[in-house]
Order: sequence, then structure tokens, then C-alpha cells
Amino acid sequence: MMKKIICIILLLLTVISCYQPERNCSNFKTGEFTFTYEINGVSKTGKFIRDKEYSVDYYDNKIDSASVRWLNDCEFVLKDLNNDIAIHYKILSTTKNSYTFEYKNAVKDANKKLIVRTGTATKTK
Repeated sequence: MMKKIICIILLLLTVISCYQPERNCSNFKTGEFTFTYEINGVSKTGKFIRDKEYSVDYYDNKIDSASVRWLNDCEFVLKDLNNDIAIHYKILSTTKNSYTFEYKNAVKDANKKLIVRTGTATKTK
């Protein structure tokens, strides 16, 4: 009896460890998206439009433009066109209309703590 329970537990652990979230990243390389972000504890919604070369963000009554460089199907770097700030994005999982991602500074600064944040973008077009 104990052997059966141990075998079942091991089988379940094996199946669970093989689980990979869905990642159809190519569906989200271009298009119009909305996203939620927080400033000073206030949740806001912004949008961005991304094509193969550029991303234009509309947030907090501002417009920001960046070049897009894809590292692979699920990772890309946005480099602000007005300064040298670059952000590395990694798509963690996808659904039919959205993706969850993490982002961090693309250039490591030894004087600053590396902060990794996550978010969700929803494709609207």
C-alpha cells in the first residue's frame, strides 16, 4: 500500500514538473495593446502600439517612443529613442489575447539594485 502511494506521488511530481505555461510569443510581436501600471499607489491604464521596429507608449498623458530589438521569440529590448535607457522584457506566458511579462533594466548598474517587475499586456488590435 505504501509503495503505491509513493509511486503515485512520484508520478504526480513528475507530471507537475513537466508543466510549461503556454507561450505563443509570435502572436504579440506587433499590434496595439493596453496595460495596467501603478504610480504612487494609483492604478492606471496605458496603451502602446508596437511594430517590427518601434514601440510608442501612451501613459500618464505622455508619449514615449522606443526601438524594438527581439532577442528571440519571447524576449526583446526596448531602447528609448531620447536617451540610453534600455529595458529587457521576457514574455512568461500567453493567452489568446494577452501575455504576462517580466521586465528589468537591460544594462546592469553596479550602483543600483536590480529590480524585476511583472505585468500583463492585452492585445486590442
